[in-house]
Amino acid sequence: MKFLFVTLFPELIEQVCSYSIVGRGMSAGLLSVSCINPRDFTHDKHRTVDDSPFGGGAGMVLKPEPFVAAIRKAKEELPDARVIALCPGGRTLKQSIVEDYAHAGQDLIFVCGHYEGFDERIFNWVDEKLSVGDYVVTGGELPALMVLDAVARFIPGVLGKMASAEEDSFSTGLLEYPQYTRPVEFEGLTVPEVLRGGNHALIAKWRRKQSLKATYLHRPDLLPEKFDKADAKLMAEIKAELAGENNG
Repeated sequence: MKFLFVTLFPELIEQVCSYSIVGRGMSAGLLSVSCINPRDFTHDKHRTVDDSPFGGGAGMVLKPEPFVAAIRKAKEELPDARVIALCPGGRTLKQSIVEDYAHAGQDLIFVCGHYEGFDERIFNWVDEKLSVGDYVVTGGELPALMVLDAVARFIPGVLGKMASAEEDSFSTGLLEYPQYTRPVEFEGLTVPEVLRGGNHALIAKWRRKQSLKATYLHRPDLLPEKFDKADAKLMAEIKAELAGENNG
């Protein structure tokens, strides 16, 4: 799978992608990352990519000429790619969107904004707008890297074990259960006995209950409207235990 960034800061993308899981995936030939800089499509000595907004206002707006030229060049390199502009006005990134991108296997072109934002006309060369949350960051590079990282985890071979991606938080619709490793005891804190007993059925039940509990406490909006019989029983146990803790 190929990822291409239209960015004013290619060095940032290249540095981040040279490390960790994404870097290993690139070294193994499982994915590729490249950049196109809109400044390379300017025609003045200052390589100007922004200008003041019509109608007045603070900040500078990214000019359409260099960005559209850069997008066109990106589409020449990846003609079947999906073009995604990272900006606050897009749909909010969710795990289901990540998995849709990954399973489609379509190459992705990320158009990274900066300064006050894009000239609106640039969006005519974009397939969709995408946001990573209800907050503002300096540019689109970090959000685009987040999308890359999330999608790359589902490319076969990148993580080593696909189960690692499939069992992560949000992939199951719930927050992940607590994880432990050696030593068994650390400064008076002990690994739960059920995880040390070797009974895989009990371990699976414990993990499911802990996922439900974490989601109930921290992200109740992720819980389904209706539970199956097994989860309904676990939720009843969780609520009873929490009620007991509060009364105690």
